[in-house]
Amino acid sequence: MRSTLTISLPEKVRVQLDRVARDEGVSRSDLVRESIRDHLFIRQFRSLRRTMTLKASQEGIHTDQDVFDRVS
Repeated sequence: MRSTLTISLPEKVRVQLDRVARDEGVSRSDLVRESIRDHLFIRQFRSLRRTMTLKASQEGIHTDQDVFDRVS
């Protein structure tokens, strides 16, 4: 199911968005959808990295060498 989201953009951002969309041959909507997907993926990755870094630290794993020593 799709839903419509209306946002307001500063004029400079809209001009940049239009330019990139034109240069890449995609619609503004496609470009915004892709950008939101990418942003959400990066946020999820950063959250997972924070969680795993904390868990690794609690296990005494602080460096790449610590990881290597554990797996070899």
